[in-house]
Amino acid sequence: MTLGVLLGIVLSCLFLLSLWRQNSERRKLPPGPTPLPIIGNILQVDLKDISKSLKNLSKVYGPVFTLYLGRKPAVVLYGYEAVKEALIDNGEEFAGRGSIPVFDKINKGLGIVFSNGRNWKAMRRFSLMALRNFGMGKRSIEDRVQEEARCLVEELRKTNGAPCDPTFILGCAPCNVICSIVFQNRFDYKDKDFLNLMNNLNKNVEILSTPWIQICNNFPAIIDYLPGRHRELLENFTFLKHYFLAKMIKHQESLDINNPRDFIDCFLIKMEQEKNNPKTEFTCENLIFSAGDLFAAGTETTSTTLRYSLLLLLKHPEVTAKVQKEIDHVIGRHRSPSMQDRSHMPYTDAVLHEIQRYIDLLPTSLPHAVTCDIKFRNYLIPKGTTIIASLSSVLHDNKEFPNPERFDPGHFLDENGKFKKSDYFFPFSTGKRICVGEGLARMELFLFLTTILQNFNLKSPVDLEDLDTSPVNNGFVSVPPEFQICFTPI
Repeated sequence: MTLGVLLGIVLSCLFLLSLWRQNSERRKLPPGPTPLPIIGNILQVDLKDISKSLKNLSKVYGPVFTLYLGRKPAVVLYGYEAVKEALIDNGEEFAGRGSIPVFDKINKGLGIVFSNGRNWKAMRRFSLMALRNFGMGKRSIEDRVQEEARCLVEELRKTNGAPCDPTFILGCAPCNVICSIVFQNRFDYKDKDFLNLMNNLNKNVEILSTPWIQICNNFPAIIDYLPGRHRELLENFTFLKHYFLAKMIKHQESLDINNPRDFIDCFLIKMEQEKNNPKTEFTCENLIFSAGDLFAAGTETTSTTLRYSLLLLLKHPEVTAKVQKEIDHVIGRHRSPSMQDRSHMPYTDAVLHEIQRYIDLLPTSLPHAVTCDIKFRNYLIPKGTTIIASLSSVLHDNKEFPNPERFDPGHFLDENGKFKKSDYFFPFSTGKRICVGEGLARMELFLFLTTILQNFNLKSPVDLEDLDTSPVNNGFVSVPPEFQICFTPI
């Protein structure tokens, strides 16, 4: 028997084994399209618009179905009822974090966002406490956001009403807020370190939303053996890791345990308290990755939402005019907006909710995983199985939000013009893994946007008909198209 024939027999056996294992697995899982060996259902998914593919598949297989993105199965939850039943009603069982190989490569399951089990619970609990107690320094979080909103206005005045791309400026404001929380100081918008950080973050979001990264996550061997933009992403993450390591070392040198200045100080104090506990989660590496998670999540999601907000307000000047009228009535022109104002501004509140609903920033959220074998809707989902929750299917539900593809603040207003809450409002996900920084993000969106509209009229240098509000990528993050805007002082 020749070597070639023997190799052919071995490969055929492996192929048949792969098919047998896949079929055995599939008998217990929810229904779904038949996967091909090795590549699974990857050819049936549009990696540029995963949400659209999931919508089409749900019409065939129902609200709970199985997809093979590569060799491993993922159970998809589509629609409010399925997402709620899993992430809220069975929250503990669905609270695991599904594997994301490009992130696993750098953070090794540490930090807040991508960790699991005891580590995740400890980091999440500590981070929530730190954010809620701010007050930790001399000012509350709202004070910090208001101060940054004033700095943002001054920076926008420097444009002198000329057309500009707002991407960088709108990234600086939330970045400075999270910088002041994590390591005390804010940056001048022209600071070289700051420019480097912002460039790094913007690049990361752009790369993460490309189809190539979806391929890398589904076929992890690519990460180690093939060239591509994932290597740039890993380099950027390594840069951020070293950046936070340097910050931690500086904090250690000047730490006063009786006067914590920021998140890093509080973590270092907790490390000292737990230094004799061999099982402690409070380690240097966890500090670096937890600080990095707060920094990246607290900057990019808010800045992208702000950018998308201004694009939608440009596209819909009648909405902008109503918000400005409410600002004039409730706040006036001579004091800064505060969070107390929000309850007296139902139309503005509705606009902010509609922006987040419409843009659908994280279409499939981050992947979950089941923490144990669980029977769900008469299917057996094995421990560790990846769960994909379609937030798009909830935010764009046509029963809850008539004409969901249309931007309409009326989705959150009752017949009397009062703000109307919706159980379907899941832009920050829901359940045990809901975004740690939800409260901060909602505060920033309200204070930054009302402060901008209090001080400027928004004008588009191109015809409004030519303004496209469709995302340029709809993978990991819905990224808005580039656009120019004029900030005309009022």
